[in-house]
Amino acid sequence: MTPAHVAYGMAAAYGLRIAPAAVASWELGESTPTAEELTALAGALWCAPGELLGAPRTLREYRLALGIAVEDLALRLGIDRRAYERLENGGKWTGNGRQAAALGEALRLPAPALVRFTGQDGALTEMLTSAVTTRWQAYVRPVGKLVALPKERVQDVLQELHEDYQAGMAGTLNWGGGGGADESGKAGRAFLDGILDAFWERVDRQGA
Repeated sequence: MTPAHVAYGMAAAYGLRIAPAAVASWELGESTPTAEELTALAGALWCAPGELLGAPRTLREYRLALGIAVEDLALRLGIDRRAYERLENGGKWTGNGRQAAALGEALRLPAPALVRFTGQDGALTEMLTSAVTTRWQAYVRPVGKLVALPKERVQDVLQELHEDYQAGMAGTLNWGGGGGADESGKAGRAFLDGILDAFWERVDRQGA
């Protein structure tokens, strides 16, 4: 179907008058439709809204993929509509734990996405850094609470990360020569720089 045909279908079925140029812009990824436009576009193309978005990357895309209106989601979370709209536009999450859980449930967010959208990446990174450099057992509960994953799964991942970090540090120190400590420091920093990604990779592997 050409952009003109799609625009005609949206107008005929939903009463939305959209210029063919706007449809072409959506197809090229130059702009994105509103929630109402996406619903009409999906209807004109005989598909679900989520099929048009591909893998969601932003909070807005997760919401649009499920066809949830801003008003309905804000009501479900118990927050003001404008506060939620600011969140979708890059604002800071100010909700509590219950609201974060409701957001994840409503939008079916994967754990990494929920942590990122609620601004907990930094806190999680700090916990993981402490877990691999000190006693990982002390961080099973706080990490599990933050990421909302089973205790056993978090425990296995933290233990694996701790062992990998400590083994890497010991391995570089045993190289011998005067540069052992420097190499160990570099290896340790490199590991910690990627600790968040490493955590989620291992979480996925544990759940496979």
